[in-house]
Amino acid sequence: MDGDRGDRATLLDLREVDETQVSVVGGKAAHLGALSRIDGIRVPAGFCVTTAAFGRIMAQAPSIDDRLDQLSRLSPDDREAIRTLSAEIRRSVEEVPVPGDLAAAITSALARFGEQAAYAVRSSATAEDTPTASFAGQQDTYLNVVGPEAILRHVSRCWASLFTERAVIYRLRNGIDHRSVQMAVVVQQMVLPDASGILFTADPVTGNRKVATVDASFGLGEALVSGLVNPDVFTVRDGEVVAGTVAAKQRAVTALPGGGTREVAIDRQRQEQPALTQAQVVRLVRLGRRIEAHFGRPQDIEWCMVDDDFQIVQSRPITTLFPIPAADDQENHVYLSVGHQQMMTDAMRPLGLSMWQLTAIAQMLEAGGRLFVDATRLLASPASRAGFLNLAGKSDPLMRDALETLIDRGDFVPTLPDTGGPGRPTTGGASTSIETDPAIVTELIERSEASIAALRRDIAPVTGTALFDFLLEAFQEHKRVLGDPLNMQAIMAGMEATWWLNDRLHEWLGEKNAADTLTLSAPGNITSEMGLALLDVADVIRPYPEVVAFLQGAHDDFLDELPKVAGGAEARAAIEAYLDRYGMRCVGEIDITRPRWSERPGTLVPVLLDNIKLFEPGSARRRFEQGQQQAQQKAQEVLTRLRALPDGQQKADETARMIDRVRTFIGYREYPKYDIISRYFIYKQALLAEAERLVRAGVLTETEDVFYLTFQEFHEVARTHRVDDELIRQRRDAFRSYQALTPPRVLTSDGEAITGAYRRDDVPAGALAGVPVSAGTVEGRARIILDMAQADLEAGDILVTAHTDPSWTPLFVGIAGLVTEVGGLMTHGAVIAREYGLPAVVSVLDATRLIRDGQRIRVHGSDGYVEILP
Repeated sequence: MDGDRGDRATLLDLREVDETQVSVVGGKAAHLGALSRIDGIRVPAGFCVTTAAFGRIMAQAPSIDDRLDQLSRLSPDDREAIRTLSAEIRRSVEEVPVPGDLAAAITSALARFGEQAAYAVRSSATAEDTPTASFAGQQDTYLNVVGPEAILRHVSRCWASLFTERAVIYRLRNGIDHRSVQMAVVVQQMVLPDASGILFTADPVTGNRKVATVDASFGLGEALVSGLVNPDVFTVRDGEVVAGTVAAKQRAVTALPGGGTREVAIDRQRQEQPALTQAQVVRLVRLGRRIEAHFGRPQDIEWCMVDDDFQIVQSRPITTLFPIPAADDQENHVYLSVGHQQMMTDAMRPLGLSMWQLTAIAQMLEAGGRLFVDATRLLASPASRAGFLNLAGKSDPLMRDALETLIDRGDFVPTLPDTGGPGRPTTGGASTSIETDPAIVTELIERSEASIAALRRDIAPVTGTALFDFLLEAFQEHKRVLGDPLNMQAIMAGMEATWWLNDRLHEWLGEKNAADTLTLSAPGNITSEMGLALLDVADVIRPYPEVVAFLQGAHDDFLDELPKVAGGAEARAAIEAYLDRYGMRCVGEIDITRPRWSERPGTLVPVLLDNIKLFEPGSARRRFEQGQQQAQQKAQEVLTRLRALPDGQQKADETARMIDRVRTFIGYREYPKYDIISRYFIYKQALLAEAERLVRAGVLTETEDVFYLTFQEFHEVARTHRVDDELIRQRRDAFRSYQALTPPRVLTSDGEAITGAYRRDDVPAGALAGVPVSAGTVEGRARIILDMAQADLEAGDILVTAHTDPSWTPLFVGIAGLVTEVGGLMTHGAVIAREYGLPAVVSVLDATRLIRDGQRIRVHGSDGYVEILP
């Protein structure tokens, strides 16, 4: 724009800017500038008041630093304090007069377009419309502003809108520093459209990238955004409108001649006419695909149409879509979530992702901070498909339903010739060659312990680039132990025996989930032993009231201070012995970057205090023995009833063998995960020691920077002593955005997320359906716990959470029942719930949202549903 150098620092024509200048003009203006450069895309003319001007205003606002400090300390849930403080900041910013030179520059710019012309004055924040945070609707826009005085006033309002209550809460929830965000303001010629609306270049509901949706209404888009009207909705695929709904659009928002807007009624004859013709819809989507191609990701586009001509007034990334695993072909692919199998659906950091990929037997792909496996080939062959769907159903019925939904469409999964793949799992499967012999389990555990001891010994002296070469060899040993045929057979033996018992005893005796009682207190389960062992630690601490009082306010370094109180030495010895055995565990333990209990022992304190409060001395032993007795009594009862049937002795003999088999092997089901996590802790300690050396050498700023590098990238940093700080910053931002995404069970290469559904008629109205994994019915208070360190339980409470991996087991000893959003019959939470005799229903969609903390609920562990009680 014309003007002196000072003007150019504060004002830029939209045609002068692009997406490389977000820090100067904010996300909205940067996108508008980029849009104006795309061939065939029309953008209303205008200019941008840059962030430099905002900086000048903030410097003059009284007490602004103190108020920003107060704001940053608030919780996003402290609405009243946020409302009060943000209103004070907005008033303070709006009361700062626009400096004379800036006011003159804006007035001069307006003269180019016409001072008395109508303008849209729009906020453009530097954290807005980015790939990781859209900030949609967080700051203000003012339409049809007329005259320099009004425009200057609305520019001030846009600056102040950086501190609207909704924008402040958004930043707090997303971990964005208030001072890191700057505000620019776009002043654009006003468009007075015949129709306007929103174009999504991907389906915002399913995520399908090949489907575009168009919302359209008459007049200004404000009617649609504010919810004043229901828009026409069109769905477009492959250049064709495949679905369309024309709404009765009774009202519209139009511009007033002297400035401002108003609602008007639409003529009755016109209300049910489409705002766009199908040809216009297809043409608009074509423009959207051009914009999407430019920005390299699906877009949420605001458009206006004047005299059959489309103008684009905003384009931002659709940040709610789950990313798609990268593929090197154009074929259809079906991806399954690994997190739903591992009971950890949270986002993982790059080092955690790459370590799991390097140590897993199956090939895994990354997207959105999660891991997926490509199941296309297994589904494409009819022979392998049946067995695979059966396994998927046993693991997660919702995943099976999602896959069947996709297959039944007949237009996505290819059909390949049969290759003789696996069929339905039976006891004649992987475990046929294994004897029911406890010595097998003993041998496997001894092999594991020897291998881990060798790893711990051999890795100790290795540093620098040699460490990474050593670890690559260690990963091969890791996979060899995990993939050992005897190991796989022992795992499958317990699982298949469980399936056999449930199927046959339901068929012969009408018993539902009979194996639940038959597996109570099964021997050799490292995970259930871990929960009971913390009860033993509580027994040591309970006689020392000073220790109990000290633990009430304990932090992660409490072990150093513990011996200073009476009984503290004994308490510390018990806790350290527990950590020696189980300290490598933590919530989300498949992510190597998560802090282990040994690193943050304070995580266990709330559970330990609950155990001291809720249990009597000796509870661990009594509980285990009680479970054993119940299992024995159940076995005798079942066998007696079977002998009374036709061919009863044969049925009883078969069942007795399977009971023996399940009690021999089902406990071992948990051991391979313990082996993996034990190795992970050794890997992590070595890698963190290497990171600390790089910090001391000035290569890294902080040790945990390496969590945002893949293993291979970390290796390269160790070799070259050079690191890309900008890459680490981008990875942190991406990880933060991934944390807000919910991973789908099934994801297609088109980006479609398929949830699956329960198709059952045995669930009472209003009840929440799930998978029955541990028999019994229990009624109690629901405790919604998403962070184990925040646990505060009372006797009879029912734990409701998103997912539980083995680290949650210490909580299980103090609850009466379990409800999770993720899981299946043989996932860790289900196995431990059965061993502890807890009624449990898993894979209950949105359980933590639909059930409120403190509500009374009834868990039907045999029938697979949860009732919310009055």
